[in-house]
Amino acid sequence: MRLCITRPCGLPANPSLPGAGGLALGIEKAGFNTLALIEFDKDAAATLKTNRPKWNVICDDIANVSPQDLTALFGLEVGELELLSGGAPCQSFSYAGKRLGLEDARGTLFYHFAVFLEKLRPKTFLFENVRGLLTHNRGNTYETILEIFTQAGYTIQKQVLNAWDYGVAQKRERLITIGIRNDLTDKIKIEFPTPHEYKPVLRDVLHDVPESDGTQYSEYKRKIFELVPPGGCWRDIPADIAKEYMKSCWNMGGGRTGILRRLSLDEPSLAVLTSPSQKQTDRCHPLEARPFNIRENARVQSFPDEWKFCGSVSSQYKQVGNAVPVLLAYDIAKEIYRGLEQL
Repeated sequence: MRLCITRPCGLPANPSLPGAGGLALGIEKAGFNTLALIEFDKDAAATLKTNRPKWNVICDDIANVSPQDLTALFGLEVGELELLSGGAPCQSFSYAGKRLGLEDARGTLFYHFAVFLEKLRPKTFLFENVRGLLTHNRGNTYETILEIFTQAGYTIQKQVLNAWDYGVAQKRERLITIGIRNDLTDKIKIEFPTPHEYKPVLRDVLHDVPESDGTQYSEYKRKIFELVPPGGCWRDIPADIAKEYMKSCWNMGGGRTGILRRLSLDEPSLAVLTSPSQKQTDRCHPLEARPFNIRENARVQSFPDEWKFCGSVSSQYKQVGNAVPVLLAYDIAKEIYRGLEQL
């Protein structure tokens, strides 16, 4: 789990979960100053420190941080924090649906986000996750999360947002949950960002991309991808070649359009993944028979070219793939900032 702490200029702080920094960078772009970030992964922590030397990056397990006196650790009074932001993988809760409050989340990474929330009592919070959280464990996981937020004294609003609607050349849906402390609901109004009129495609971002490390397909896979037209997939090559490549996948149901999928410059990317080459979820470059390299993926995730990634090539792919698109984070954080300005 990752956690970051930021504040609007001249106002108190916000914890959020940064990873490679997409969420934290978008929040910063909206006008917040970062007080601290918590990141367990050493490479991701190095990425944050390299790009923002002045950020207080705590490279540690969140489970070691949440039991501490958080107000003393971050130099805050209870209730002073403007925004707690972050996200965590959410395993099924042992007692989901039994309304046991915070105990429902014990043993999960979300528990530590909730502990930060209860100890710091921020004015607002932003919790982001994958759309699949809505149906995880038959909906019980998210139901329990919302119950904990409500019991902690927050009024909740939620919405699934697609990054493609917010200046990102990628179809990537995120479940966005925003909370306002109950004593401030008559003073703070936060709207979800309005979708942009223009929705970018890969042609808008895959030009003049800086040189970058990246992996290649095997010679066998590369030759097959050379047969696939931009915007096509396995259906667009000779059936005997597709069947030999797909093996058991050939007999699977469904469209299987992620297999041998080659993107087009005239469409947005599918969601950037943590690995550049997965058989059932390929994202081949539109013009060359290869996966996107790291800087191309970073462009698709709306990272600026000057944002550096640390660690091995596989670690960098993972960091970029796990990130919240910067421009999506920016548009959300901008609305939260506007809400806080009403105080």
